[in-house]
Amino acid sequence: MDVGYRGPAACTAAGITYRQLDYWARTGLVEPSVRTGAQNAPLYSLPDVLMLKVAKRLLDTGISLQQIRTAVDHLRGRPAPDLARITLMSDGVSVYECTSPDEVVDLMQRGQGMFGLALAHVWRELEEALGVVPDEERTELPSAPPPVDELARRRRERRTG
Repeated sequence: MDVGYRGPAACTAAGITYRQLDYWARTGLVEPSVRTGAQNAPLYSLPDVLMLKVAKRLLDTGISLQQIRTAVDHLRGRPAPDLARITLMSDGVSVYECTSPDEVVDLMQRGQGMFGLALAHVWRELEEALGVVPDEERTELPSAPPPVDELARRRRERRTG
């Protein structure tokens, strides 16, 4: 069963405005991949929301939207375990993918100022943020209730008191 998040929930988790979300979807930067169509509200998968958050972080560091588009296109469609091993590095102009600490060190030794973004950390932030946001199923058919996620339940209880 595919699970997705409506636009407002995706915006909250990624830290972007609904206007940015709409623009990025219309221009193809990050489009909702779970459900689309005139009768169904579009839903963003967890990897979609990750790409939104990555785009926002890169934009906040001054990376051009063109370079962000290249980076997101490069990451799109990769399985979660692959994404969790990637650190994006940037010198303010270009974005580089590093999959090992040695690659990070090599980039740092060039003597330029660098910005690093570990996707595993961003993924954990999203799981935490989306643990309290309602998600929706892909199909309209009634189904069995989702399994109880004990950790998410405890987090909700801790936050709500």
